[in-house]
Amino acid sequence: MTLLNENSINHMTSNVTFALKEDVGSGDITAQLIPDDHEITASVISRESAVLCGQDWVNEVFRQLGHNVTLEWLAKDGDLLEPNKPFLTLKGHARTILTGERTALNFIQTLSYTATISRKYTEDVSATNLTILDTRKTLPGLRSAQKYAVTVGGAQNHRFGLYDAFLIKENHIMAAGSITNAVEMAKKIAPGKTIEVETENLEEVALAVEAGADIIMLDNFTYDDMATAVTRFKGKVKFEASGNMDQEKLHLVAKTGVDYVSIGALTKHVQAIDLSLRVHK
Repeated sequence: MTLLNENSINHMTSNVTFALKEDVGSGDITAQLIPDDHEITASVISRESAVLCGQDWVNEVFRQLGHNVTLEWLAKDGDLLEPNKPFLTLKGHARTILTGERTALNFIQTLSYTATISRKYTEDVSATNLTILDTRKTLPGLRSAQKYAVTVGGAQNHRFGLYDAFLIKENHIMAAGSITNAVEMAKKIAPGKTIEVETENLEEVALAVEAGADIIMLDNFTYDDMATAVTRFKGKVKFEASGNMDQEKLHLVAKTGVDYVSIGALTKHVQAIDLSLRVHK
């Protein structure tokens, strides 16, 4: 199972704090209909097959709410959930469980979808050498959470933000004057950082390789041109395919020999797994 790093844990805590403030506000007035000393048992199910993701966010929801609620997880992040089979049992303070229900489920349903679609893409190319990457096309404030979910699904993370690697795109190249200038400046600004250059044709690929880029992004290349780029410069750089990628294109991309394919849909096409909390008593 993928573990949260310290940075992700800090983001997770802040995510939950904000989400609870957003939902609970000055207090859950509906929960006050229930006697304060009342305790219940409830379970959470998925109505569809899904890869579970978001346990730590759920645990943090009930930790921050502060009352005595025991969570028993019957599955862990990365496990495949079966429809209508409980994967979490909650016992304790009724008001707290019902107050935290929606915030907790919101995190699981979103992150589990990202993990589920990531698993589908990685399984599609499991017999190839192609690595599936995410992008920075994430929900504002939830990038760390979504990138964690991507890894739970078996895909890998591209750069986290604008600070940990260079991705020199068309506008950067125009502003810098050329691919060569842009790469040379990148090496001076942050020596040792990965330098990736987005290219639109084979001529630009050659310039980026000569300039010393580490990774070449082949943006909307034909499959033939992808294969040509790999054949000409194999061993000198890594190649990443990009541009409206979907499951139907993956095997054709894999045949070209590129190393990576970045898929924005992993995090930007946000959907929700259908979950339900059921109170038993």
